[in-house]
Parts: sequence; C-alpha cells; structure tokens
Amino acid sequence: MPRSVRERLLVSALLTPVLLLTACSAPDPGSTDTPTRIVLADAQPLGEFDPVGGYGELGVSPIFEGLLRPESSGDDQLPDLVPALAASPPEANADHTVWDVELRTDVSFSDGSELDADDVVATYEAVLDPGTASEVAGSYSMIESVTATGDHGVRFTLSHPYYAMPARMTLGITPAEEITPGPAADSERNRAPVGTGPYVLSELSGDEAVFEPNPHYHGPQPQVTELVTQYLPDDGTRAQRMRGGSIDGTVLPPTTAETFEGVDGVELQPVRTAEWRGLSLPSENPFTSDAEARTAMNLAVDRDGIVEHVLAGHGTPAHTPVAAVYGDAHDPGAAFEHDPDEAARILDEAGWTDGPDGVRTRDGERASFTLRYLASDHMRRDLATAFAAEMEPLGIEVELEGGSWDDIEEHTADSAILLGGGDKPYDLDTQVYATLHSREDDTPTYENPADLSVPGVDEHLERARSSPDEDERAEAYREVQRAYVEQPTYVFLAFADHTYVAAEDGWDRGPLVLEPHAHGVSWGPWWNIAGWRE
Repeated sequence: MPRSVRERLLVSALLTPVLLLTACSAPDPGSTDTPTRIVLADAQPLGEFDPVGGYGELGVSPIFEGLLRPESSGDDQLPDLVPALAASPPEANADHTVWDVELRTDVSFSDGSELDADDVVATYEAVLDPGTASEVAGSYSMIESVTATGDHGVRFTLSHPYYAMPARMTLGITPAEEITPGPAADSERNRAPVGTGPYVLSELSGDEAVFEPNPHYHGPQPQVTELVTQYLPDDGTRAQRMRGGSIDGTVLPPTTAETFEGVDGVELQPVRTAEWRGLSLPSENPFTSDAEARTAMNLAVDRDGIVEHVLAGHGTPAHTPVAAVYGDAHDPGAAFEHDPDEAARILDEAGWTDGPDGVRTRDGERASFTLRYLASDHMRRDLATAFAAEMEPLGIEVELEGGSWDDIEEHTADSAILLGGGDKPYDLDTQVYATLHSREDDTPTYENPADLSVPGVDEHLERARSSPDEDERAEAYREVQRAYVEQPTYVFLAFADHTYVAAEDGWDRGPLVLEPHAHGVSWGPWWNIAGWRE
C-alpha cells in the first residue's frame, strides 16, 4: 500500500532537529482552563519506537496497539486483556496449540493505510526472524507459524500447548510495508513509527519527542492534544525540573520521590508492580553452589528492612517470583522467616565455620562472592549495598562491583547479579518460567543465568503452562513455590513499586495499572493518557 503525503512530510520533519520546547507549568487545580499540553521527563533514551524491537510490547503505547490491550480497574489486581485490534477475544483449540483471531475492519494506520491480516503476520514474523535480532524474540518462541486466514483473520500455530498465549497478543502492530530486512535496532521504524494508536510522533530530536493526535485513529480523539517527552537521564535533574514547575511529571527512585510528599501542586504517585528485585547466585562459586548456604542467606536477609529503608516503604517483601496479585496461584506460606540465628546454625552444620578475618571458610574455600549490578541504576546499587551489609555479620563476604550489562554478561556463572524480573506480568507463566526453569540452548542470558535447578520445578512449570484447567495451573504454581523454598536458587528481596511525581491538575486520569519491570513516563499516571477527560 502506498504511503500518504502526510507520512512523507512527517519523515522529512523527523530529520530536522527541533528546539527544546518550554514546558507548561502545572495548572491551578481550581482552574477550569485545563491546558492540553503535557510535558514529561524520562530517564529512557528516545528514538527506540520500533515494535519489532519490543517498543509498546504490552499494549501500552501512544503510537501502537496490539491485538489485545490491558484494561485496568486498579493497580492492585491483574488487568483484563481485552480486544484492541482484535474484533473479539482470541479462540483456542482444545489443547491450546492453535489460536485464531479476527481483526477489526475499521482500523487504519497513521499513514492512512488499512489494517489487515498481512500486517499482523509481518510484524510477528519480523520479531521471530533471527535477522532482526529482536530483543523480545525469546518471548514468542512457542509460535511455530503465523498465517492469514483471510483479509482479517490470523492464526497462531504453536509448537506446544500454551494457555497464556493471549499475554503474547499485546505486541504493537506496524504495516507490513514498514518491515525491512536487518536488525530492528537499526531500523528507521525507531524514528518514524507508523501505528494505529491514538498519537503520532510529530517531532523527534535527541532529547525530546513530541506526540500529536493521530487523525486516522479509530477511537475517540485524545483531549491531551500535545504530549512531550524529554530525555533527562539524571535523577537529580528531573527532580529539580519538577520542583521548578517546568515539567508536568517524571519517574524518580523512591527515596527521591519521597521528598515530594506534601509539596504544593505536586502529587507523589506510587504504582504497584509484579516486578521483583533480587540476586541470582553463581553456580561456579564454592559457597553459593552449596544449597545450605543459599538457604542461610535467604533466612538472614531482612526483607522488611530493605523495603522500609531502600524503597522508602514503596514495595513488599519477595520470597519467590510470585506476587500476591496472582491470587490462588500464590502460596503465602512459601516464605523465609527472618532468622539470622537459624542461618548461622545452618552454616555451622554445613561446615562453614568462622575464619580468622571474620569470613567463614570450609575446606580452604571462603564464604565470599562478587555481587554485580548495573552501575547507572541507583536502586540496584542500594539494594546490593543493603544485602552485602546484612551478610557481613553472618561471616559472608559480598564484594560489590558496578558495571554495564556487557560487563556483567561475562560473569553469569561466577558472580551474583542484582536482577529485576516481571517484564511481562499479565500472566504468571511469564513471571516464573523464565526465572526458575532450567536453561536450554536458546535461553536468553539473564533467564536463570546461573542455571541452578530445583528438583521438580521444571515439571510443575511445564504442567502449569499447558493445562487448560485454571485450578490445576494454580496448584502447579503453588508446588513450584513450595519446592523452591526448600532449595532456593536466588535471594529475592522485594516487589518494588514504581514511584512517579505529577503536577496536580483537573484531569480525570482513570485507574492506574499494575506495571511490569519496564517503567517510565509511558506508564504511571500517563499509561492511558489518550483516555484522559476533563
């Protein structure tokens, strides 16, 4: 389908640098003259807007829509996944190996071209194509083929039964004509995206993106008529801009966000997540490869204290990767009581005795390991520091090492890593399988990076993801948690809330949504900004 004149003008405009726009001040909460321009500051770089690379993968994006989208009634529960580009909910065969989706017939892309089945097929095939090197390809590995069953019908054929397939149907869809060979990271789609969402990217520079309503959008036009996102990677700078009133909202670490509590004209907005933070434990280290040592560390860590002091109270303790939001599948009894004395007893009985310098030893090996974390992430740094401090009185030496992900990737087997999980939280399979299942040939680097397995867990995970019975799945997941606490392979610390600050205004923003590991100003109070009403 040919491109419109509007699109060619848009692409031309994107090549021209734009001046930094002056942000609006927060409106008077009592004013009836609500501005239609919202300016937000984010820590994430701009210009990575390709859905093939994973942008908008969970159906939350101003530019793109998936077959399904999350519909929330609050961040204290899982959202429903409801039709967006689909005309009705997907239908599965008896064993969940074939899923059929009918598309809406009234949807156009922002370039004016009409949505059809070929666009869906092309987008999913591009994600699965090794040549695009999509960072999210592993999440769709169960898809054997995607085919059109007519102009507006799509069929997903899977390599194994998978009841959670609807959670893979929020991927943003782009026109088939936009799909070009080569790595997604290098694609022009990152800078000139074409989607079916409520907004279009109208201007882009290195530090600012401007979104305006999509004139071809099939739903109600947004009342926020200009959305500006500025790239400000420094937490302090974003906080300063917020205090000065030059931006309308931002995301901040919890301890920084807390400083806005009670500030006039600004509200602190924590949002619940199913995102766990914790550390993998290296399989090639003499101490952490000992199952008794791993249990002792899980007993010794004060999770309540970490939530209170590192997360400023914005989070809940995590003992396994299964949050309470998963209802019957969550086993509240699968937990570690904070008991440093019992931890010390376990280490003594396992032969890890006090050494001359205060570090335990066994057979000439020290109870010592390196904990690596992403240096640019202050929360990971603070969590790593708190964990190391709690291990020291027990005679466990934890050496901290900040670095880049490229640095850390070389040490998955010999170092602990401060990880975050829960990137696709709208089905429990996505939370647990990648984290606890034994590694296979195509397993991504940071999924169970040390490849430590828990007896019985693989079988329970396979049964849970393939069973059509909800009660059977829940019981399988409870079995996973019970087995895990008997022989832990990580130290999970907390489910971390995401903390945002926003200017008080007169908008009816609607409910918050439970958030994934990824966050920023595409989420928080602004996740459904196209639906805001005065």
